[in-house]
Amino acid sequence: MPYLLAIDSGNTAIKWGLHNGSDWCERGITAQSQCVLLNQIWRELPEPSSIIISNVAGPLAEAALLNLLTIWKAIPQWISATTYQCGVRNYYSNPAQLGSDRWAALIAAWRMRQQGCLVVNAGTAMTIDTLSDGGEFLGGIILPGFALMKQALVNQTALLTLQEGCFQDFPRTTSDAIHGGVIHALTGALDHMHTLLSTKLGHDKLNCIISGGSAALLLPHIKIPTIMMDNLVLEGLKVIAQEKSEMV
Repeated sequence: MPYLLAIDSGNTAIKWGLHNGSDWCERGITAQSQCVLLNQIWRELPEPSSIIISNVAGPLAEAALLNLLTIWKAIPQWISATTYQCGVRNYYSNPAQLGSDRWAALIAAWRMRQQGCLVVNAGTAMTIDTLSDGGEFLGGIILPGFALMKQALVNQTALLTLQEGCFQDFPRTTSDAIHGGVIHALTGALDHMHTLLSTKLGHDKLNCIISGGSAALLLPHIKIPTIMMDNLVLEGLKVIAQEKSEMV
C-alpha cells in the first residue's frame, strides 16, 4: 500500500500525518526544539512512498528534517506557493512570497467549501486569508498570535507580568484584562476582515475555517459561522500531493 507522509513544519511545532490513500492512519505533533524525537517515532511507521513538506521555520529546520528523512528512500517535495494550483489562484504581488503553510491551508479550504471564506491560522502568528467565490486568494493579514501578543505587551510594559487570565466581559484584574484584550484584538481583526470580504463579494454567507494552537481558545468568541480544523495544512498538502501524482 502506498503511503504519503505530509509534514507541516511551523515556527513552534512540527505536525505530520501518514495517509494511506483513504484516511490518515497516523498523525502527531512535536515541538521544533524536540524534533530529534521524530527519529524514533518515524522509524516505527510504514515506509512512505512519497513525502511532501511545508516549512516556514527556516533553513535550520529544513536541514534537521532532511537529516531525519534519510531513513527512507522517498525524495521529499518541498512546496512553495505558485500562481495557480488545485483550483486556487494566487493574487499575491509575488506569488512565491506567500508562506507555504498559508498556501496549503487555502487549498484545503477551497477543496472543502468551494466558495468564498476566511482561512485563519491561529498559531505563533495569526493569519487571516481571504478566498473569493471563484477560488481566488485575494490577500490576507498577519498579526501576532495569542501568546506572542501577550508576551510583547509584558516585555514592553514595566509593571505588567505574564500571568494566566480568563475572559470576562468587564475584567477586574490585570491578568484578565490582558487575556481579554488579546482575544478582542484577534477576533476583532477577524470580524473586520469578514466585513471587508462580504463587501467585496456582495454577500455575507461566509464561513471562517480556523486551525492552529489557539483556535480552540478563540472559537467561543468568534461571531461568524466557523469550522475548526486541527490539521488544515496537512489536508492541503495531501490535496497538492494527489494533484502532483495525477499529473505524472
